[in-house]
Amino acid sequence: MPDPSGASTTTIRPTRGGNPALEDFLAAHEDRRERLGLVRTLVARPPRLPAPEQGEGLLDLAGNDYLGLLTHPDVVEGAVAAVRAYGGGAGSSRLVTGHLEIHDELEHALAAHLRAPSALAFSTGYHANLAALSALTDANTLVVSDAHAHASLIDGARLSRAQVVVARHNDVAHVADLCAARGDRRVLIVVESVYSVLGDAAPLADLVAVAEEHDATLLVDEAHGVGVVGDVGEGLVAATGFAGHPRVVVTLTMSKSLAAQGGAVLADPRVRTHLVNAARPFVYDTGLAPAAAGAALGALGVLAHGSDLPSRVRANAAMLADACGIEPVAGAVLSVPMPGPDEALAAVDRAACAGVRIGCFRPPSTPDGDSRLRFTAHADHTATDLAPALAVLREIIDA
Repeated sequence: MPDPSGASTTTIRPTRGGNPALEDFLAAHEDRRERLGLVRTLVARPPRLPAPEQGEGLLDLAGNDYLGLLTHPDVVEGAVAAVRAYGGGAGSSRLVTGHLEIHDELEHALAAHLRAPSALAFSTGYHANLAALSALTDANTLVVSDAHAHASLIDGARLSRAQVVVARHNDVAHVADLCAARGDRRVLIVVESVYSVLGDAAPLADLVAVAEEHDATLLVDEAHGVGVVGDVGEGLVAATGFAGHPRVVVTLTMSKSLAAQGGAVLADPRVRTHLVNAARPFVYDTGLAPAAAGAALGALGVLAHGSDLPSRVRANAAMLADACGIEPVAGAVLSVPMPGPDEALAAVDRAACAGVRIGCFRPPSTPDGDSRLRFTAHADHTATDLAPALAVLREIIDA
């Protein structure tokens, strides 16, 4: 019988004796997670429409809404208008009947904002990375992947038939050495523009030079660069003058600064055509939902009209870094190491009790194997908003 409050009363009960092999497998993994302090749970965030009154809830220094656009009127109206025009979903893969005019509009807007020759949208940023890694490689390819590359890049490399080697983080000389030892293989160098744990930037100019020297392609994931780096949030590739470079392929997600969902690959039109025909995460996936496309278009419109949000989020990130006692970061994300996962979780709880929501990275989410507190700057936080939160962070980190 439904709960009169409207809350779900569905209970998932463990089976007893019906599948011993599976039960033993699950129990072993459950015991290991508990022993290592790596249990993860889902915690629902309350609705943000209408926006909470000042002072209510926790100050969010954990989410990825870097520009504070999730409830911006242009973003919300973009999503609503798209649903009214196209319905709740694309209805099929884009190669069947799921290709919509709003997909073309979004891809043109993404290419314009990132100064790229073309773009192809995917249902998630994860899919965009899977597509790029798997479709741009074959058995005669060497993937040189930075040690701090995101899980979606790692998974894309695993799904490819390429040989994969891992380069030391931001070590250009090591990348060059690995490329030089490729034999007769083509080379795909894989990096992030701004890394999601340390918050540092890839040395793009040096990496492009390595790619040119070794006839390689450089794949740059701009997940944490778009909306944050550059005068109008055009990302690190465009801001450093490498947009449209023939050796550079860009991937991104629209679920962070663009306050929507989905991903994209930006590159030469011939790369786009190849992905349409060969990328399984595109060919066999339902097209990006209209609401997500409309929301992302709304966010791009805000940025295109000369918003100061990118500079504001960078300023807030600088204040966070100073409070944490670390060097300034390249984007909106930063982290500090903790002695272990239990200590990291305890710090998250202490911050929540003080009115601040912070993130916690534990293995295997951290490429260096350390448990870390992770903070994200938000452009819609004022200095007044941040002052008490910064005091809380200083207290927690110094504890």
